[in-house]
Amino acid sequence: MNRISFFRHLIGIILSLSLLINNTYAQDLNLPDIGNPADAVLSKNDEAQIGSSIMRQIRASGSVVEDPQINEYISEIGYRVASHINDSERNFTFFVIDDPSINAFALPGGYIGVHSGLIEATRSEDELAGVIAHEIAHVTQRHIARALAAGKKQSLLSTAIMLGAVIAGAAGAGSDAVQGAMAVAQGTQMQQQINFTRENEHEADRIGISALARAGFDPRGMASFFEVMSGQNTLASMRVPEFLKTHPVTSNRIAEAKNRARLFEKKDTKDSINYGISRARLIVSGKNSPQDAIDFYTQKEFKYMNEAEKYGLALSYQSAGDLTNAKIILDALLNSNKGIIAYHIALADILFSLEELDESIDIYEKAMKLFPRNSSVVIHYANILLQTGDAELAHDILLDLLNNVPPTPEQVRLIARAAIESNNPAEANYYMAEYRFMIGDLVGGINFLRRALNIPKLNEIQRIRFEARIDFVRDFMTEEQLQQLRRSSG
Repeated sequence: MNRISFFRHLIGIILSLSLLINNTYAQDLNLPDIGNPADAVLSKNDEAQIGSSIMRQIRASGSVVEDPQINEYISEIGYRVASHINDSERNFTFFVIDDPSINAFALPGGYIGVHSGLIEATRSEDELAGVIAHEIAHVTQRHIARALAAGKKQSLLSTAIMLGAVIAGAAGAGSDAVQGAMAVAQGTQMQQQINFTRENEHEADRIGISALARAGFDPRGMASFFEVMSGQNTLASMRVPEFLKTHPVTSNRIAEAKNRARLFEKKDTKDSINYGISRARLIVSGKNSPQDAIDFYTQKEFKYMNEAEKYGLALSYQSAGDLTNAKIILDALLNSNKGIIAYHIALADILFSLEELDESIDIYEKAMKLFPRNSSVVIHYANILLQTGDAELAHDILLDLLNNVPPTPEQVRLIARAAIESNNPAEANYYMAEYRFMIGDLVGGINFLRRALNIPKLNEIQRIRFEARIDFVRDFMTEEQLQQLRRSSG
């Protein structure tokens, strides 16, 4: 996201937060001071709406990693940890931002983002899980709502700017811009806000470490990552990691995290292969060239590489067009461990590139049986089917998946492509409408539904479904959006 886009993004967040906070405060003037003060300022429903709105803007910016294998892995780790934090009412969404900076963040409503640079910087799965546990705790402890409650005497706009600046960093904005906005917003209340933030950080550490241990990870993972970050924040460093700017780490905090971890049983954990695979995919995609990726992995002799490193080298060869060497490595990996989804996908894709179509399809068909409704397998297989002209089968397997697993916007756009290529324009327009809704374009979504309604030979069930969807969405539109909709209809 460029600087201009960032400020537009930030202004949108600020205005949304200002309006919501202002309305909430106005309703709160005559309320008795009972219960959780965070509820009086920002309800859980309000948090969900804010988080959803910001998430749509982040997705629209194009900064979210759409790799289904990485998304599946980060969600698996996130849900594993979240299930051990006592807040059963929370729904979480975990995602990765394509940004080399080392950072992670929590949005209101349970949206947890991790920068690709942070995943690469971790030395173990326990460290990655520790960061995610910390961010989950920020959500379950409602630190944003509590920050608003604590700063009730500050101006509403200053509070909105402060929150907007923190959250906008999620979209990969430069730290200077974020820190500048923070400084303006905090003014004379800066020290008070810093102290409150430190309290939040310590509370998130405490709850996160406990969840980490109960989820089967080494509770020392959080302190271990803090040490990694602290080591990078030296006089010799050219740049302080982003994580330290939003999550201040001191020697006392590291010591406290270590002491708390000692309260739990020490675990000798082993990184999962999917941790190594996800890191390898990010490392290869993040290199300037395929040769750089090959050079990165061939620093070590092949016989000394672990499975994830061999997989990373195979991906590097694949990116460089050396399909023969890539196939040799993946053949061996798959033969040694048929339970790893990534090996099936990578080998099938290489065989397809080698024009060994029957062999490629055969691997995918077997994988579909071994891993039913697995998002990564289905998405990759659907892309192959679309390239071979079997759009109807692609549409069918995608529809089955998306009816059972919450889709991402890009997955909805993929099924729209499958629908149009299988000569089903009404459903294609319906899917494109849903895609536009998911990224926050209500007017554009309704216009796609209108196109669907104008398609000849539309059956009655489709007509009722499309019209009902339009009526439903219109109820959530602002007056400005309704006027825009009327103008677009001519």
